[in-house]
Amino acid sequence: MQVGRFILKKIPWANRLLPHLVKVIFVGGICLCLPLYASAQVTKADSSKVLHLFTEGEKFEFTNPEKAMAYYDSARQLATQIGFLRGQGTYAGYAIVVLNNQGKFREALALCQEALRIFETAGTQRDKAVAHINLGNEWQYLSDFELAAEHYLKAKSITEKIGDRPLLRVIINNLASIFNSLKQFDKGKQYASEALEIARDINSDYSVASSLINLAQAESNLNQYAEALAHFQEVEKIGVNISDTILTMDGWQGQADVQKVTQCTEEASILYKKIIQLAEQQQMPTYQMYSWMGLADCYLFMKRFGPAEEAIQNGIRIALETGSSFELLELYRQRSELAELRGNFAQALTYRKQFEVLKDSVAGEKAKESINLLEARFESQRKDDQIVQLEKEKATQQSIIRQKNRVTYLLIAVVLAVLLLMGLLYLSYAQRQRLQKQRIRELETEKQLMASQAVIKGQEEERGRLAKDLHDGLGGMLSGVKFSLSNMKSNMVLDADSALVFERSLDMLDHSISELRRVAHNMMPEVLVKFGLEEALKSYCDSVQQSGMLAVNFQTIGVYQRMPSEKEIIVYRIVQELVANVVKHSRARAVLVQLAWQPAILDLTVEDDGAGFDIAMLEYSRGAGWANIRSRAEFLRSKLDIQSSAGAGTSVHMTIPL
Repeated sequence: MQVGRFILKKIPWANRLLPHLVKVIFVGGICLCLPLYASAQVTKADSSKVLHLFTEGEKFEFTNPEKAMAYYDSARQLATQIGFLRGQGTYAGYAIVVLNNQGKFREALALCQEALRIFETAGTQRDKAVAHINLGNEWQYLSDFELAAEHYLKAKSITEKIGDRPLLRVIINNLASIFNSLKQFDKGKQYASEALEIARDINSDYSVASSLINLAQAESNLNQYAEALAHFQEVEKIGVNISDTILTMDGWQGQADVQKVTQCTEEASILYKKIIQLAEQQQMPTYQMYSWMGLADCYLFMKRFGPAEEAIQNGIRIALETGSSFELLELYRQRSELAELRGNFAQALTYRKQFEVLKDSVAGEKAKESINLLEARFESQRKDDQIVQLEKEKATQQSIIRQKNRVTYLLIAVVLAVLLLMGLLYLSYAQRQRLQKQRIRELETEKQLMASQAVIKGQEEERGRLAKDLHDGLGGMLSGVKFSLSNMKSNMVLDADSALVFERSLDMLDHSISELRRVAHNMMPEVLVKFGLEEALKSYCDSVQQSGMLAVNFQTIGVYQRMPSEKEIIVYRIVQELVANVVKHSRARAVLVQLAWQPAILDLTVEDDGAGFDIAMLEYSRGAGWANIRSRAEFLRSKLDIQSSAGAGTSVHMTIPL
């Protein structure tokens, strides 16, 4: 929450604390609350430009108000051009800071009323609460505390519903300042205490300090001086901790005023002097003026007439420079009292005449303020009446338009009904055509799957028959030949060369028998038939590992479930083909083969750390390897996912329904 700095009106310090000004703050061009644009064409970039102009202008609010207003006007113009209603409404929150500092409260009031109208139709609940707060501020500046409180209470009702505690604290603290201004100090203390509790909860030092000032003011006026002094001391401590000069001086001023009232004039005068010194460094004449006035009271009480006269003269000089009529009136009274205490009654009378003349002038100013206030309320009411009248005219025009449009809508409805009926008939026909085509495609797919199933089943049956013939037939014959040759060797006498040739022949025969068994095993692994897929794949991976060609890591997850033998054979063949591809093409050092069993599916993963390849090349590959893998995957009705990139290896994942 961004809150405007306190603005000092020309009234005694104890009543000068004015309400916080609140702005709608944006982030990245979008308001913290969800943005509501007048047009869907408003982009984040557009609203960011509006934000940028507001942010740039804010830098010059106090140093160069004209430049700040130029930025704000440009932001408002851009928001209007792009139809960004919330940007137009936000303009008031920035512009009123400059206008209030210039005393243009009625102009600021008109902007706040316009912002409320915008946010009531195109804003969030928080936007409406902010608009009511700023309207309450302007009525409080104009001393219409009744209207100010009315808007604060409306904002409070909205804020309590949305749960925005920082904003709620601002509202409650502003209500406390109103009751202090109305001299209802019990209520002022009650609201200030509530605001302070929220400020401590949200852990905001500045919020705590601003709430403490209102609380201490109420306590001081209720003659609770010890409590007020302690709270003003806490304000001073916060100001020092966060390096806030104004808060620091507010704390000193409050302490000095309390000590002056309790006749601790020495302590009060020390604080007034500190304020004067710091305010002079910071070029804050108003703080100097109030401190000279307080210091003069202390010197008058202590009968130190020389320093009192100097303090009064300094106060009068600043009051004349700043045009502070109320304060100048009090200083003339002090000067008259000083002359009377010195026994210079002629001079006291002269100063008293100055006091009375200025008092009449101030009374005239008060009358002007009252007239201006009545005029402002009249203009506000007139604008509200104009809005109500415009709304009535708008409602009448809309009623006429609705009557004219009813016939048009009826005709359009008849045409749309006819078109809808024709559309439904066409959609029904098109749907039947699509269902027929879909059924044809399903039959063709089923036919292809049956053909693939027959081919794969025939291949596996032929593999099994060949494996059995090789193992039982040719394998048995070769084993018999080896046995016969081994017996002959024991009955023959051979020279050394012949014996060596004979031994080599036996070794070659052993190797041929082993190769025959390996081929037969690959064509139809016996362990697959007897013990199932897991044991068969483990045995296969162990054999590849032992060959030294590749490091193979075989993993299983979950509880193994037997599948039909033809499915297990197909999964086994897919793994064989994938591992063979890794050995031939990937230049990998290691491969992972993983089976993950779930209640209804089997997840098969084969990953390697090889060179990888461009997956798009598979569409143009003429090799039989990937074609076999895809056809077997389709037969299993499984999902096949291939991930590969150059230098990052390859991962093949299949989800096989059980």
